[in-house]
Amino acid sequence: MSWKASARHGVREAPAGLALLQDLLNTRATMSCGPDLLASADDAQRWLTEAVATWSRVASLPAPVLLLSSTDLRSLRRLRSTFEGVVLAGRRTVEPDGALPPADVPVSLVPDADGWVRMVPAGRGTRWLASALWAEALLAQQAGLWPRLKLCHNVDCRVAFFDTSRNNSGVWHDVSTCGNTANLRAFRERKRLLGESGSQLPHPER
Repeated sequence: MSWKASARHGVREAPAGLALLQDLLNTRATMSCGPDLLASADDAQRWLTEAVATWSRVASLPAPVLLLSSTDLRSLRRLRSTFEGVVLAGRRTVEPDGALPPADVPVSLVPDADGWVRMVPAGRGTRWLASALWAEALLAQQAGLWPRLKLCHNVDCRVAFFDTSRNNSGVWHDVSTCGNTANLRAFRERKRLLGESGSQLPHPER
């Protein structure tokens, strides 16, 4: 099984159904990994069909048939932006722009044969997708996994990655690209400032 949007960035996938949310975030165009997968109705439909099929296999539930209209496409992009805000709100270094909107989505609570209750997405179109995404976010928070879903600290990148570091300290989706780029940018800025002051230039971070 593969999550198309996340796979193109070579990032570690989030566990279980949380990977659906990660994949939605990774549909955005980035510096070097391809176009926005929600740019057109055809591209968005292709991504949605494959992502829902993968999620359904992970969740062991039937895959619904979701057909996007032009209105649904706008809703899908707004949903992506909303979850970007939710993920960023969990970072202490980010000042929130205001209260996040409430999630007005349907969900079914279904007991299985052993008496365990599952949250099952409900609704049609993007409302079904929103239902699945909010349910996965809630489950990830309850399982303690949510703080490890992050957006790359490089504002020109913002790839969603699952941080597997022991102390959950990762900030770059790829240290060799975004991390080194940020260090070089900071080094050049220090060089400019220290050059103006005549101070000794420190070595760049490794």
